[in-house]
Amino acid sequence: MITIKTTEALAEFCQNARNHPFVTVDTEFLRERTYYSKLCLVQLAVPGDRPEDAVVVDPLVDGLSLKPLYELLGDTSVVKVFHAARQDLEIFFVEGGVIPQPLFDTQVAAMVCGFGEQVGYETLVRKIAKQSLDKTSRFTDWSRRPLSDAQMSYALADVTHLRTIYTHLAKQIEKSGRKKWVEEELQILTNPDTYVVHPEVAWERVKTRTNSGKFLALVRELARFREDYARSHNVPRTRVYKDDALLELASTKPANLQDLGRSRLLLREARKGEIADGILEAVKAGLACPPADHPKPSAVNDKLQVNPALADLLRVLLKAKSENAGVAQKLIASAADLDAIAAGMRDLQALSGWRREVFGEDALRLCEGKIGLVARGNSVDVFAL
Repeated sequence: MITIKTTEALAEFCQNARNHPFVTVDTEFLRERTYYSKLCLVQLAVPGDRPEDAVVVDPLVDGLSLKPLYELLGDTSVVKVFHAARQDLEIFFVEGGVIPQPLFDTQVAAMVCGFGEQVGYETLVRKIAKQSLDKTSRFTDWSRRPLSDAQMSYALADVTHLRTIYTHLAKQIEKSGRKKWVEEELQILTNPDTYVVHPEVAWERVKTRTNSGKFLALVRELARFREDYARSHNVPRTRVYKDDALLELASTKPANLQDLGRSRLLLREARKGEIADGILEAVKAGLACPPADHPKPSAVNDKLQVNPALADLLRVLLKAKSENAGVAQKLIASAADLDAIAAGMRDLQALSGWRREVFGEDALRLCEGKIGLVARGNSVDVFAL
């Protein structure tokens, strides 16, 4: 097992990787105590069985620069293969300003190939590589040194089996003609905006039971301050205050430190100092927000005028289409999507791209009364009306 601890050794491996059609990549990181992920390990592998074809890079070693790796990730002549890539890509974008291109995510590819929704790496190792994973090192603190041989072997397995999985799925994708499907699914992952935080829209992640503009203005300002503070101090959002405390603050509208002291849900550290000052300023800004600038809540599906009979028919159609395509139902459309379609909404992912080909076209025809559904044995077929 080779552990790379110098920039020179990393550059040599990355240069060699350029002679191969793909490189598999994984990371180990910690995020429980920080806003940004702390990169603790990078695993890389190229096709082959030699020891030097699969390595572990230790980014915590003093003096090691990841620049050669970032240059490899940006080299469009080599496919970068990940499994469930989003968090790995966020790390590389934040730390290196790079998004791997071209990208292949085996979780996405596996869903397109009928392995189910958000299929796990262990499942693919078992079903495709015909191997099992030793999970004893699963909950390792990857920032601690030294790491044991067992921990390093566990980490390395995340890229060695990935070579077999990638080769299998890539062939299956090519054979089925679904390469375009995978590319559509990867558009979000390869879009830099996916990894850029916008504090002014952080409120949209907070679940509320009201559509009151005045209340949402308070939620927006409190969420904006929390995001700014967490990012600038590199602490988790929940270390500033949790969502339930945020909603309590939006309801009670504290005007001073004494009011803050009455909070039931606010952490003790947030009742004084910089956080307390920020909360009070956020509340003041929310209260001062003119009605014209109040946040506009998104359309809520439970307020749509849903035709329940049509929604049920769409569910039957989705089940039939997903079985015919060999794709998980939820990858094509969610229950909320079906209700939205039944209510007349058309600007939906389920009605665009490859989903439109598989399901959307017939879903629209069903809504327009142009087709019907008929049961034939264990299957459901479409017929023209």
